Amino acid sequence: MIAPSAGKILSVAGLLALAAAGCSSIVEIPIETPIQAKLDVSPFSRVLVAGFVAGGSDDVDANLETVRLLRSQLRTKSSLRVIDADPMPLVQVAKDELPASTNGAGTTDKAPASDQPKAQETLPDIKNEKDLEPYERLFADADFWKRIGEEFQNPLIVTGTVLFAPQSRAGMVQREQEVFDSLGRRRVVPVRTYQERKGFVLAQKFIFIDGRSGATIHSETFREERLYNANQNTPALSSYFELMDGIVPKFLNTLSTQKVRGTRVLLQ
Repeated sequence: MIAPSAGKILSVAGLLALAAAGCSSIVEIPIETPIQAKLDVSPFSRVLVAGFVAGGSDDVDANLETVRLLRSQLRTKSSLRVIDADPMPLVQVAKDELPASTNGAGTTDKAPASDQPKAQETLPDIKNEKDLEPYERLFADADFWKRIGEEFQNPLIVTGTVLFAPQSRAGMVQREQEVFDSLGRRRVVPVRTYQERKGFVLAQKFIFIDGRSGATIHSETFREERLYNANQNTPALSSYFELMDGIVPKFLNTLSTQKVRGTRVLLQ
């Protein structure tokens, strides 16, 4: 008999009750549950992780590290052939390619180029998530992405934005503390204390573009953060990879079927 609790541990009372019902032993059986991909990639044989509009911390090149990490993961966990190319410096590309401003309808104002401010002067340096918004127009430029697609034989293009930035927070946190009574008996009690913490936030938006047409076909947004004790010195790059550990499996599930491992309890 298999208990109906995949991936979960039965309570002690529940196991005792089942044992009393005639089950003499308990065996955990590992199982794998497939999760279907969100995006149909069958029209493509190749994938280009082109690059990202990136900003935040100067200690980590978020564009370069994200491109490297995703390409490495796709080589082993996707059927698509990964194209090797230099990561595109999309912040600079946006400043070179985008018109400086758009009208309320989202189209470019037809003023002479000499009368328009340069995009370099209007696009902000990226320090927070709001600074990324003006760069979003780059991903709607189908002609630009179609040219990239033609250069690399019409692959699926992966691009987007990434913000990896330091953050700090102070406030009350709860922790457990050991106490002993007059008889030496130990117990653990919750204690609330004021604590300053610092860490990093990683905001990642993946945009999937059809290299044949330059059109966006799917997008996914994720956000992870980690906070550490103020006296803990955690390198920025180490924190970046720790945060990406929570995002990469979700990214891969967009492109390919993934397996989630769990257990079932077999009662004999």
